[in-house]
Amino acid sequence: MAEKISVLFVCLGNICRSTMAEGVFQALAKKEPYKDLVADIDSCGTGGYHIGEGPDNRTMSTLESHGITDYVHAARKVNASDFDKFDYIFAMDRANLSDLQRIQQRKSNSKAKVMLFGEYSGTGKAEVISDPYYGGQQGFEKAYEQATRFSTNFLKEVFPDVN
Repeated sequence: MAEKISVLFVCLGNICRSTMAEGVFQALAKKEPYKDLVADIDSCGTGGYHIGEGPDNRTMSTLESHGITDYVHAARKVNASDFDKFDYIFAMDRANLSDLQRIQQRKSNSKAKVMLFGEYSGTGKAEVISDPYYGGQQGFEKAYEQATRFSTNFLKEVFPDVN
């Protein structure tokens, strides 16, 4: 049996993109063939703007419109211990990635592989998940589509022997 993995999704405020990705990933990880292969899934922000708040209503309505109705989260800020707890830390955009890499540099021997989530775009080119906060519902739908595609591609790569 494959070794369990842990995954952390990171954006700026932890109410839109990273929560969308976490909700999608949780839903996929609860189903076969990935059930029991993922130990921990969480999300956080590089900024502390929304600590303790729930996801943006548009994130929740997008998840719910796609059948994800059991997602619950309170925003938090990334901390140094995350780099020891999680196997993978996925940034939603390049600014988040830069912030995470700066934190990781101060942490010697951390186990986390820090990377842009969009490295799993499946297109051969890394994609960023743009912040939909100031845009309309279309931005949240695009973030959902990307989170679903990236999550699916990541799980297939990490667990190639499960169907």
